[in-house]
Amino acid sequence: MPDFPFPLMIFAAGFGTRMGALTADRPKPLIPVAGRPLIDHALQIAAGAGAHRIVANTHYRAEQLAAHLTPKGVAISHEAGPILETGGGLRAALPLLGPGPVAVLNSDGIWTGANPLAQLAAAWDPKRMETLLLLLPLHQALARGGKGDFRLDDQGRISRGQGGEDHVYIGACILAPDRLAAIEEEAFSLNRPWNDMIAAGTAFGLVHQGRWCDVGHPAGIAEAEQLLAQAAHG
Repeated sequence: MPDFPFPLMIFAAGFGTRMGALTADRPKPLIPVAGRPLIDHALQIAAGAGAHRIVANTHYRAEQLAAHLTPKGVAISHEAGPILETGGGLRAALPLLGPGPVAVLNSDGIWTGANPLAQLAAAWDPKRMETLLLLLPLHQALARGGKGDFRLDDQGRISRGQGGEDHVYIGACILAPDRLAAIEEEAFSLNRPWNDMIAAGTAFGLVHQGRWCDVGHPAGIAEAEQLLAQAAHG
């Protein structure tokens, strides 16, 4: 297996408030799904793609995550003050990740089918792209209510803001982090640089060749376990 050509950031710092009592004594990434901590499913995706430089950010119940991840060779970017959100968290972790484009993976999803990170790496074109987001049509996203996030045109570019957003971002992307330095706020969402990239025509989407379940709330656990069971039985 070739080495994955990007450092990988796994987001693991959220409070997990939608999980209710399940996160009273542990961070959301350590909630078990199909007998394994949720974040271990993300690490399995990373291993399957050949990722070897992995960083996770921590905040809530950080000591538990550090104890779980450090023996696995994952570097920790601890957010000791206010939580930095996705954009701020990624920017704070850049010294550990190194220069150049980075891959990003959420720790609260379950993916089946083709490896999400490998798909992104195969489609990445630095001459055209500042970011490449993994997407699914809204009607295929499990445990994900509400509206879609993006429209996807026939050139693969994403857009939003005018209605008709029929694709969902499913928590994996490649991103050139250069624009992060210009954002003044310490805490900000990745939506900030994504919007600038959309305006510049350098934001693209790729439809995942498989299925995905959001595990951001308790009902998502059962759906994710059913999805994994179906994948295991072909």
